Amino acid sequence: MAISISVQCLGLIILAAVLLQTIAVAISCMYFNKVLNTMQESFSRSSVSCLINANPPSELKDPAADGKKSDPCWQVTQQLHYHIEKKMADRFQSEISTAMRNKLTGALPVLTPGVRGVPLPKVAAHVTGVASSTEPPAAENEGSQGSRGYMGERIRAWEGQRGLSFLQNMELRGGELLVPRAGLYYVYAQTYFRLPSAGEAEGDAKEEEAAAELVQYIYKKMSSYTVPILLMKSSRSVCWLRGPEPGLFSLHQAGSAFLQPADRLFVTVSNASAMEMDGRASYFGAFLVG
Repeated sequence: MAISISVQCLGLIILAAVLLQTIAVAISCMYFNKVLNTMQESFSRSSVSCLINANPPSELKDPAADGKKSDPCWQVTQQLHYHIEKKMADRFQSEISTAMRNKLTGALPVLTPGVRGVPLPKVAAHVTGVASSTEPPAAENEGSQGSRGYMGERIRAWEGQRGLSFLQNMELRGGELLVPRAGLYYVYAQTYFRLPSAGEAEGDAKEEEAAAELVQYIYKKMSSYTVPILLMKSSRSVCWLRGPEPGLFSLHQAGSAFLQPADRLFVTVSNASAMEMDGRASYFGAFLVG
């Protein structure tokens, strides 16, 4: 009987010890969880406060801020400002570079395909005069607008492959640029004239009368319409020079036009015999802008 009582007491003691240990472990876990939550909240508040109360970079350069360089909060905000500024600067530089390339592509039509960093439009052409060509710059006088449907003499001797000229998904046929696709095109042309001096022209009043007015036309020819359509016209009245040197004049015009596939562009002038077919002075082109 005494042994049975001793076993029961021992069991009760062991059970009580287990319960006490369990309660102690539970209390310890609750305490440490509370302490951990308190530390996390404190760290979060300090981090947010560090970022909110951080001075801008301009103020951090102040001499009074030198003593903060050992502060971890100051170091974190300094690094954060540096990375934000670097990211914004890189993006700004990229956007500016793209915008400048687009501007150059639109503003400088005389671009060769080999220019690095300045891509050509998908559809473009720049054809130039051929100074050394034995072919005349235009055919013989093709008459008035009533007989041919356009004014002036057509310029046929354009170069599309060599020198400053190029063809990008466009064709040059008989002095005409063939439009491959529909869209809004930027079209331009310049013609350069060398007129004789007054002494050389005195014996030919008719030539003097014709040379006194220089006119340049840009036409488009549609497959569905037999008469060419005038897109642009530029003119200039010139006076005869009294000295022995010839007179040098140029006409330039440019603008946008909506063109359809198979449309053709060509240039005519009032006095083709006086033209200087230098590729840097007389040229003609178009490129797709939208």
